[in-house]
Amino acid sequence: MATGTQTSTTKKSKSSATKAKTASKSASSSKSTAKKTSTTPKSDPATRLLMQDHRAVEKLFKQYEKAKEKPAEKQAIFQQIYMELAVHTQIEEEIFYPASRPHLDEEDIVNEAEVEHASAKDLMAQLQKMKPEDPYYDAKVTVLKEMIEHHVEEEEKEYFPECRKSDMDLKAVGEQLKARKEELMAKMGGSALQ
Repeated sequence: MATGTQTSTTKKSKSSATKAKTASKSASSSKSTAKKTSTTPKSDPATRLLMQDHRAVEKLFKQYEKAKEKPAEKQAIFQQIYMELAVHTQIEEEIFYPASRPHLDEEDIVNEAEVEHASAKDLMAQLQKMKPEDPYYDAKVTVLKEMIEHHVEEEEKEYFPECRKSDMDLKAVGEQLKARKEELMAKMGGSALQ
């Protein structure tokens, strides 16, 4: 009889310990969720603007793919891609990258982003001199798209989160990015997407 009571008491102790662990995990999960919420792109105008640019260019690349047999439409869409990327890379290089450097543990992330920009700009310059009928036009647009997708993934999954965790003034940087983007778009005859 004592053995049955002892087993019952042991089960109750284990059950209480399991409940305590679950409550502890739940509390730490709530803390980490709260932490993540305070550093989302919505509370950060700088990376939010840059991510909006990323989405705009992704949409343009999808439009390009749908226009495969329409050379004039392809060229018009590429011109939009070119303008969006030219402005985006310029505001990142002039404002965001220099502002973020002092706040990151490793500068390699910025250096890699700048090298990726240089490669993309080189390919964009080649495409500017070509016509959609050229045999390598579509291939170069495809490679540009893949380069941009890789660059966007690294920025959004590695670079931007590092900036959000730092003491970088993302509000002030966001205001600078927005003002410079509007200025550059006006010069290029476009409009800054909001």
